[in-house]
Amino acid sequence: MLEDIYSPADLKKIEKTDLPNVCKEIRDLIIDTVSKNGGHLASSLGVVELTTALHYVFDSPNDKIIWDVGHQSYAHKIITGRKDRFHTLRQLNGISGFPKREESEHDVFGTGHASTSISAAVGIAEAIKKKGVDNRVIAIIGDGSMTGGMAFEALNHAGHKAGNLIIILNDNEMSISSSVGALSKFLSVHLYGGRARRFRTKIKKLLSFLPFWGKEIYQITQKAEEATVSFFTPGFLFEAFGFDYIGPLDGHNLDELIAVFNDIRQLAIGDKPILVHVLTKKGKGYAPAEKNPTLFHGIGRFDKKTGEPLPSNGQSFTQAFSNALIQVAHQDDRIIAITAAMCTGTGLEDFSNLYPDRFYDVGIAEGHAVTFAAGMATLGYKPVVAIYSTFLQRAYDQIIHDVCLQNIPVIFAIDRAGLVGDDGATHHGAFDISFLRTIPNLVLAAPRDGEMFDEWLQFALNYNGPVAMRWPRGSAPKITKNFVRQKLELGKAETILFRGYSRATIWAVGNMVGEALKAADELDKMGINVIVADPRFIKPFDVDLFKELLKYNKNIITVEENILQGGFGSMIGELIREENLSDVSLACIGLPDEFVKHGTQQELRKKYNLYSSGIAGVVREFLNKDNETENNRFVSKEILKHVGVINSYGMKIN
Repeated sequence: MLEDIYSPADLKKIEKTDLPNVCKEIRDLIIDTVSKNGGHLASSLGVVELTTALHYVFDSPNDKIIWDVGHQSYAHKIITGRKDRFHTLRQLNGISGFPKREESEHDVFGTGHASTSISAAVGIAEAIKKKGVDNRVIAIIGDGSMTGGMAFEALNHAGHKAGNLIIILNDNEMSISSSVGALSKFLSVHLYGGRARRFRTKIKKLLSFLPFWGKEIYQITQKAEEATVSFFTPGFLFEAFGFDYIGPLDGHNLDELIAVFNDIRQLAIGDKPILVHVLTKKGKGYAPAEKNPTLFHGIGRFDKKTGEPLPSNGQSFTQAFSNALIQVAHQDDRIIAITAAMCTGTGLEDFSNLYPDRFYDVGIAEGHAVTFAAGMATLGYKPVVAIYSTFLQRAYDQIIHDVCLQNIPVIFAIDRAGLVGDDGATHHGAFDISFLRTIPNLVLAAPRDGEMFDEWLQFALNYNGPVAMRWPRGSAPKITKNFVRQKLELGKAETILFRGYSRATIWAVGNMVGEALKAADELDKMGINVIVADPRFIKPFDVDLFKELLKYNKNIITVEENILQGGFGSMIGELIREENLSDVSLACIGLPDEFVKHGTQQELRKKYNLYSSGIAGVVREFLNKDNETENNRFVSKEILKHVGVINSYGMKIN
């Protein structure tokens, strides 16, 4: 049946009795595709009936449907014309794993971070009211996203503003007893059904004609009704915000969902917004995902028959951090681990099992996590805040005002720094160097491999001030070059590969050190000798070693998985200008001034020269005698398409 569905209009042609078959086919397509491409499986499987019912009743894109976070939008994409491209999900040049405005008119608002849908929906609903259009705005928000403060800020605003607004709370964790659930369902369907609403409207009109006490009688009966509903349902909170509450409903019962949505759709747009509480099961329809929804929340490729993830390559940076944190926590009971609804993703699951009284998951509330950690640190605890780079952006004010301004010793464990791959622009950790290195009192570091995490953590725990450490998603390389590791000291860089006669020095940040060393081997075969240095600390930077290495050559190449603007290379350019090093030439390899799209990490690193052969190519072109001028070396536009080049006077060369 799915073969004939290319739009919501096609879905509406299907008999209601055939919709369960459509849902089964949608599930099969999602499972098959995610098993090959990876993706957010459990959450998308849980909303197949809900998505189908929404598109069966409402009129997208005239009615605006907004998916919070967006990782549960796969069925929405299939129904809204992207079925034939769904096999390209999260692949380079394929469709995104999240709603994307440029991808479809049905994706009315791009999402990828949590708790934003209600705010966007309130804005769209208000704009629609001003235009005088009779359309609905529907925001679907998961119960996890309701832990974000922004969602409650929006609810507070929405209760006083938007009468054409419908919020659907997709509740896939709250447990409600069968008796309360049944009574609540009865009250919702019967008190808020079309017949009941029409009856209440007639009563209101009738009472309005009565002299003296008509208005007061209606208000009393209305308050009695609201009190009854609130007493028997979880809706009292939303009623307090000014919403009409409906639910909880069975999110997998198509007949019930369609009936309620039809009642809501047929209502005249009133003064109060509506909140529909829907109960769903994560991973619905695929046994392994139902059994372990956390694993299948965001998963790589897996065996569709067994549900077993396909093996990955070696130990990851996240695993190395996890092991090291447990090791140091065993020695120091002041260590506290904090995360914002990403326990497994940040590597804290084992810690939480071993030290449950020293682990805090504060929900999707990154700003709160940071200030909560600062509060604990003021009384001598050693909080480690583990948050993805892209989500740490949401706590920028708290990092500045509540931690760094007061110089409070909080440790930031920044996972997914750099290119995350298939999740794309909303999830790349492309900005953390740029937005963190400008903050006073903050030490910013980047471990190059997983071998020294215990030493890094020990340093951070002993340092009397805030420390941020960043590392990428994926396997941690083992640096096997024959050199003696230097003791980790604040602001001290390390020379990894030294050749006295050299033509350039590569300063590589974090995981790029391994790629720089492989690039050096490739260049050596071309007869080009280079020095490779690891700053270890981006801030404070080892200016003394930088100047020392300038004695051997004046050509600097920086490599980082961060946007070029304001990044590590930009910092080196600032240093060159400040120190008036007029004979130094600089090329910076990093991410361009754009939001990087989705694709595998390997594909994206190749595109932006963030791999060994790309680095070697940049160095070779940078040193090309044919491109020299009197004061600086110009670089091939084609080879260095995404490389920032600064001459001796600090001017960027396009």
